[in-house]
Amino acid sequence: MNIRSGWHAGQFVVLWFLSFHMSVGQARAQQPDREPRSGVLPNPLRLDQVLQLARTDRAEITAARARARASAERPAIVSALDDPMVSPSLDHLPFKLHGADFSLAVEQRFPLSGVLANRRRGAEADAQRLRAETERVGLDVELDAATAFLMLHERRQMAQVLGQQLALARQLVTAANARYAGGTGAQPDVLRAEVAVSRLEGTARAIRSEVRAGEAMLNASLARRVDGEVPSLESAATTATPAEWREVHDATVRDRPELSAGRSEIARAQAEVSVMKSMYAPMAMVRTGPAYTMTDGPGWMLMVGVTIPIWRDRLHSGVREAEAMVDMSRADLSAMTRMVEGESAAARYQVLASRDRFLALRDNVLPRTRRVIDPSIAAYSSGTLPLVSVIEAAETLWSVEAELVSAELELGLAWARLNRATAKNGAVGR
Repeated sequence: MNIRSGWHAGQFVVLWFLSFHMSVGQARAQQPDREPRSGVLPNPLRLDQVLQLARTDRAEITAARARARASAERPAIVSALDDPMVSPSLDHLPFKLHGADFSLAVEQRFPLSGVLANRRRGAEADAQRLRAETERVGLDVELDAATAFLMLHERRQMAQVLGQQLALARQLVTAANARYAGGTGAQPDVLRAEVAVSRLEGTARAIRSEVRAGEAMLNASLARRVDGEVPSLESAATTATPAEWREVHDATVRDRPELSAGRSEIARAQAEVSVMKSMYAPMAMVRTGPAYTMTDGPGWMLMVGVTIPIWRDRLHSGVREAEAMVDMSRADLSAMTRMVEGESAAARYQVLASRDRFLALRDNVLPRTRRVIDPSIAAYSSGTLPLVSVIEAAETLWSVEAELVSAELELGLAWARLNRATAKNGAVGR
């Protein structure tokens, strides 16, 4: 009988073990695969997607939000009364040990002023400041991500331009070899054309590493593995005209989180002034509880007390200190307002300057430079133009193409800085 019961118990343990592991395996199989931070990005990758990913995944924003959540709990903490104190007391114990007087008191302290409400108001202002700080961190993260995106886009564009330039340089080598083989050209022309090809090949090799560096920076700005694959990027260049200065100014003063934090700091300092003024009022204490004496038996005790704030110099100094902090906060906000207004104005005019430069290169300079190349090569092939003139025309084209790519980068960066200055979230040039 005991053997059979032991056998059944062993069967039960084995079956439970197998069913447990099967259920764990099924649960693991049913769990969806979580995309790691090095997962696949959208293709093509747009700037607005980059900004959204940065706001979602960057640890800086997570930390700022955690600080804001923590500060949101401070008002309930600072505005609460002190914990009551329970005090058992042996009031009288005779040496003859024929009895004792004892009591059990509950003591509570509370202010006779609005100090708790003022402390709560100051903590709420501080929580508001940290919420504004969270928004500031988000804007800085977006600016970092936009800068990394635009610089990688510029490097990839430059690599494409170098490929086109290299094809043109090799075309010049072919033309120089043809003339040299036909007896109408000189060997130095061939060598000069080959030097141009070698220089471009070296630059192309270097820019491939720069592209990898740009990909690493973009991955880092998105909280991804730095060696993650980055798809093709969609151009973020926009030639839109920025808003008028009054609109930019109003958006800056209204939306900049630094100014919101400054206003919250003033509110917190003003609440601290009220806290210090509340210290002029006394603090009350109530102590009550059951008591027992040998002569009268059980009873009840009650004690009421108040503090006497007689050290007025200390209180006056505390108020003056708090008032000085209010003045400092107001001065800081005034200085910060002037700085962000100047930053917004400079960012707006920088967009206008970068836009004009980009449009001039794209619409006027580059088309005219390109029209020179084909006639120059044809003239050199026919023997009516020296190779030096053709190379000069090609180098001018290469310089303008590189300048156009750089101008597009500067335009994108100018828009990113303007959006940061006006506290706009989202795509550049919005």
